[in-house]
Amino acid sequence: MTGPSPWNLPNSLTVLRLVFVPGFAVLLWLSEGSDAGWLIAAAALFAAGVTTDYYDGALARSRRSVTSFGKLADPIADKALTGTALVGLSLLHLLFWPITVVILVRELGVTLLRFWVIRHGIIVASRGGKLKTVLQMLAILWYLWPWQTMADWLDETIGVGTALGVLTELGPPLMAIAVVVTVLTGLDYLRQAVAMRYPRRPGVR
Repeated sequence: MTGPSPWNLPNSLTVLRLVFVPGFAVLLWLSEGSDAGWLIAAAALFAAGVTTDYYDGALARSRRSVTSFGKLADPIADKALTGTALVGLSLLHLLFWPITVVILVRELGVTLLRFWVIRHGIIVASRGGKLKTVLQMLAILWYLWPWQTMADWLDETIGVGTALGVLTELGPPLMAIAVVVTVLTGLDYLRQAVAMRYPRRPGVR
């Protein structure tokens, strides 16, 4: 009995997310970190990628079309999109490089762990890993959005730009929480990989 074909809609959405990556990188670079129009366009494309991340998993589960390709490609697509965003934001001096380096080292390490144990099993994204992805993506969207420009525009049009005050402060603490969860889940994946690669034999401690 054969499993579901890898050529299905959920996997197509995963591939589409990978296709979004170069376009997003171009839009972010064109913004130069300050042009509100390009930043909004970059944020919109990033949000579209985030949307495909939600729907590919939901569709795969509802249609019972989860495949080994999807389990492997989905987290890689996530890392490609978020990694591009983090590097771009740091290059444009919108995000501190140490944050980007810590996250990228963890993400690269987990990807290598997945290939390291691929003959023994597939490390599936845990709940903590999914929470990490959500936190990272929300934080990145915050850094992409031109808050000051939007506040100025609201002040000029309806005089309520200061209402964005709370939102303009959310980014750094949100990113800090994302970094903590990123590191902790990375350590958990390392534990899983070692257990897969070197399983304990019955009766052996």
